[in-house]
Amino acid sequence: MKRFLYNWLPVLLVAGGIFYSSATPYKEQDLRPRLSTFLPEDIITALFSWVHFTYAGSEVSIERLGAPGFIEFFIRKLSHFSVYFLLAILLYRALAPHCKRLGWRFFFAWVVTIAYAASDELHQHFTPGRSMHAEDVMLDSFGGLVGLLLALAFTSWRRKRRRRR
Repeated sequence: MKRFLYNWLPVLLVAGGIFYSSATPYKEQDLRPRLSTFLPEDIITALFSWVHFTYAGSEVSIERLGAPGFIEFFIRKLSHFSVYFLLAILLYRALAPHCKRLGWRFFFAWVVTIAYAASDELHQHFTPGRSMHAEDVMLDSFGGLVGLLLALAFTSWRRKRRRRR
């Protein structure tokens, strides 16, 4: 039981954190007021006013979002990537006792990561001020993929190193 908790409790904590975050209305998570207090808006505007692109059908630019909203966009997207990067690695680790073949462990961890990302976006759709975006699922899945590739590389390196001894 201790081993099971050691392997799966981190997965459940991260998944629970994701669930809690997506259940929180945007008004309670809005970073713009805090960013406005210390962000040098004129410097950010001077450096990044040339950046314009579309994400999930909306323009992302300082002109449209203001400097705090522009920075918040990148903080939120980095959070998506990072949290699913971590979740995938923890899933990969938790599956180790159940799945010795690295390829299958990689596959199962990634499928679960993608499924959780999709279900999280659906859950978020029902939260006030939040919306569901396929682009976020892709970003989450990519974060998970990068995490899993690093975990797979590390596990393969460790196995080769052990064989040499």
